[in-house]
Amino acid sequence: MPFVKKVKSDAYFSRFQVKYRRRREGKTDYYARKRLVTQAKNNNAPKYRLVVRFSNRFITVQIVYARLQGDFVLTAATSKELPRYGINHGLTNWTAGKLVVLTEIVLFSPSFKAYATGLLAARRALVKLGLSDKYEGVVEPDGTFQVTEALDEEDAPRPFKAFLDVGLKRTSTGSRVFGAMKGASDGGIFVPHSEKRFPGYDPESKELDAEVLKKYIFGGHVAEYMESLEEEDDERFKKQFSTYLADGVGSEDIEEIYTNAYAAIREDPTFKPTEKTKDWKAESIKYRTSKLSLAQRKANIAAKIEKFQAGGAEEDEEDE
Repeated sequence: MPFVKKVKSDAYFSRFQVKYRRRREGKTDYYARKRLVTQAKNNNAPKYRLVVRFSNRFITVQIVYARLQGDFVLTAATSKELPRYGINHGLTNWTAGKLVVLTEIVLFSPSFKAYATGLLAARRALVKLGLSDKYEGVVEPDGTFQVTEALDEEDAPRPFKAFLDVGLKRTSTGSRVFGAMKGASDGGIFVPHSEKRFPGYDPESKELDAEVLKKYIFGGHVAEYMESLEEEDDERFKKQFSTYLADGVGSEDIEEIYTNAYAAIREDPTFKPTEKTKDWKAESIKYRTSKLSLAQRKANIAAKIEKFQAGGAEEDEEDE
């Protein structure tokens, strides 16, 4: 078929419909959002989403529900809070680390911290809802595929349910998004999913290697990379893991750090604001120009007129 030029006439422009602002900005996938948000009209219970988002430095996990007025956040957790639980490095990895190979350069990007952040968000939500004692989730993760199920007791509350919202992130096997989801699921939230996208899943045999997934949960893949890099290139190892070495953290310490962190998260998942070094409110007010009253504005105008007239009188005297 020959190329046909699209004629943009007045009729075309009169019928043109501008896309939603967040679609124009490339921020929201409305095709996916519609399916995550819509529900039966006679169902007034919120439909919760487990929203996982990544920045260059941190991971954010939120439990969100939609209303006509907009989205409301039930609870949230970020990897910025993890140093409080003893995790000070790799705040964007699978356990909180993922290894990304680019040509000859190997970059460390955390993924086990995604698991820790998801676990923190889940425990925080269940504490808020009063379900933390009834649904403890997987206290000792072993890498096996487990989904939170309803209790057998009569009149027991159903598990809190949330659907994974990955946004614009690619859902490739082993992605950190699924690390956060695994953390939330092990934390006691019912997140419908399968094992197909976890690290260690073999598409040919259609089985999940629990040992591989457990290694990712406790940062074993990072520990292995640290050991291999130290053997191959000691100089690059010292440069890449300089912050680890400065804190005296070796490859043999990583599993213990995360084991203790997961226990600490379960013990106290509540949010605690950081202590501020400055009173930023007073600091911002210091440089802010206050709004003038009507009397002050009139006085300023009168002063300007007087100054202008005085300047005109001086010029007249010079001319004479």
